[in-house]
Amino acid sequence: MILRLHPDNPQERLLRQAVKVLEKGGVLVYPTDTVYGLGCDVENRRAIERIYQLKQVDPRKPMSIICPDLSMVSDYVASVPTSVFRILKRLTPGPYTFILEASSKVPRVMLTKQRTVGIRIPDNPVCAMLVAMLGRPILSTSITLEDETHVVEDPEDIYEQWGSRVDMVLDGGILMTERSTVVDLTEGHPKLIRKGKGDISSLGLEE
Repeated sequence: MILRLHPDNPQERLLRQAVKVLEKGGVLVYPTDTVYGLGCDVENRRAIERIYQLKQVDPRKPMSIICPDLSMVSDYVASVPTSVFRILKRLTPGPYTFILEASSKVPRVMLTKQRTVGIRIPDNPVCAMLVAMLGRPILSTSITLEDETHVVEDPEDIYEQWGSRVDMVLDGGILMTERSTVVDLTEGHPKLIRKGKGDISSLGLEE
């Protein structure tokens, strides 16, 4: 199933259908402020395992979670020092993934050996409203072509390739194929892991 949403003012009735899919353990494709993501309810272990199977990646490969705001982030990270909070407040919502120490609420299947988690607060009305309506984060991993190297920008192409493998595709229009910038904040000072979309000039990042 594909639902076509207005990218700036998504229809609430359609988002409710997507929330029901997530609540039932479904997997869907949704737009972010970078690329399209493949996601599920972060508290549904079977759905998470299904995504790892769909992408055919090692379960130890880290995936991120999407939150609608900083208040939800605090439930899924162990601590947020003042210096880190200031960075998050300044750069969210935006095209960044922040690596932080995970709290006990993050499913064990998602944890790295370092017990960290990637946090995303995208500047995209569709996924922001979706997560807010669900009331808890959704897992975030980019949707790719079969070779796992090229992200897909057109939701029609995504539906053609992934429609039979997922429960729903949320069409939020064609997106730019640029991934998020990944910043490690586990040591208090920012460290650049991957340069992607977004301005990082103000952070004095260590590469």
